[in-house]
Amino acid sequence: MAPTRPQTKKKSKSKQATRKGTSSSDPTAIRNLLTTSTSLLEQGDAVSAQQLARDALKAIEDAPSPLSLPLGAALTLLGAISVEMGDIEQARTYFLQAVETDPEGVQPDNIGGGAEKFLWLAQLSEEGGKDSVGWFERGAGALRGAIARAEEAKQTDVADEKKRKLAETLCAVAEVYMTDLSWEEDAENRCETLVAEAGLVAPDHADTWQTVANVRISQERTDEAKAALERSMEVWRDLAPEDIRVPAFPTRVQLARLLMEVELEERAIEVVERLIGEDDEAVQVWYLGGYAYYTLGLKLKEGKESKEEEWKKKWKYARGWLAQCLLLFEQQQYEDDRLGEHANELLEIIRKEIGDGEGEDEWSDEDDEDEDEDEDEEMS
Repeated sequence: MAPTRPQTKKKSKSKQATRKGTSSSDPTAIRNLLTTSTSLLEQGDAVSAQQLARDALKAIEDAPSPLSLPLGAALTLLGAISVEMGDIEQARTYFLQAVETDPEGVQPDNIGGGAEKFLWLAQLSEEGGKDSVGWFERGAGALRGAIARAEEAKQTDVADEKKRKLAETLCAVAEVYMTDLSWEEDAENRCETLVAEAGLVAPDHADTWQTVANVRISQERTDEAKAALERSMEVWRDLAPEDIRVPAFPTRVQLARLLMEVELEERAIEVVERLIGEDDEAVQVWYLGGYAYYTLGLKLKEGKESKEEEWKKKWKYARGWLAQCLLLFEQQQYEDDRLGEHANELLEIIRKEIGDGEGEDEWSDEDDEDEDEDEDEEMS
């Protein structure tokens, strides 16, 4: 669970960072530097963002009363920038320094308080396991305090946002107990407790139900896993991509995998088609779409009552998705060799049965065909 949502970033082509107020210790000027730096980071210009954040940090350190300025915010931002630039050791150093400014996460967010630094350290832990859990728990404690303060001040929107973050954090701890700490005697009970609290804190948060499904799959409680996945999708399926309730792109990729695991291929296709609409160069998503269509076709092929054209239709879709997957795989020099090998195996099986499809339109999906049929009916 990343502290910030991954987004498809567009590089800033001509925008240059304007370094204003770098020698000023005025809190407003420093916050403006940090705001601009954050904006540049979100646009993908980490180098310019880093320079402005460093300027802000120097201004804070040179100020007569540095503790009254957003020192923690500058350190946390520099940590996030270091992650983006691949300097994980430096990122840890910045986040640990940020923790020193606010050990309990009780300071206001705008000066670097709150949970973010703890959550980053949980993600970046070299030890993983209990060390990650320890940082996640510190983050969860900070979030619980922030929720209580927001509710007392009747700041409903702030409280809701913190509840979503707390639910994500609890689910992240559950994931650790399902993987690194699965050998612990109480791992399953801890998972149950964590997902139960997450469900109470943010019952309408899609990530919570996806984690519940993951736990249920590990317990071989497939029907409950299916129900949890359906509930997860209900939260966001009709929302615009930019809506905050829509899970992050990688989370939905994992959702498609879980749907495949419990044999909800139609739902998986629904997810991957939307993902391709957001990023049509995602190799893994093309693979999952092809695999889902292949599986649907195979089920029809092996069924007693299905017609030949029905399973062949699914495999034509699969052929197109897998071919695009492998094209991008080569172009991007994608590193998941097992994915590439499996995509090739599936494509070979399909081509032996229905040919290579040269000259055919491989890119229409079932929704497109339904729309074409509706148009034909209207014209007749």
